[in-house]
Amino acid sequence: MKVSKEEILHIANLANLNLEENEVNNYLNNLEEILNFANIVNNAPVENLDITIGANQAKNVFRKDEVELFKDNKALLENAPSQEQNMFKIPKVIK
Repeated sequence: MKVSKEEILHIANLANLNLEENEVNNYLNNLEEILNFANIVNNAPVENLDITIGANQAKNVFRKDEVELFKDNKALLENAPSQEQNMFKIPKVIK
């Protein structure tokens, strides 16, 4: 698809880009390549294709989120720099 220099400058203005004169041709070529590729994708034959949600049939492989009680609180609290009422005591973070 052909894009004019004026269109590139208009798009650059809408995007609040300050293009130098030597950058205009580079942006022009890049935009034309992008639009040509989009045209190829838009014209791809898709008749008689099955509807797919994803590229494969992978399912959620994560474990079920279940609450479990920790059995050895004493061993856990041995790692605490300080503790209070059977819990970790941390510095106050809100003033």
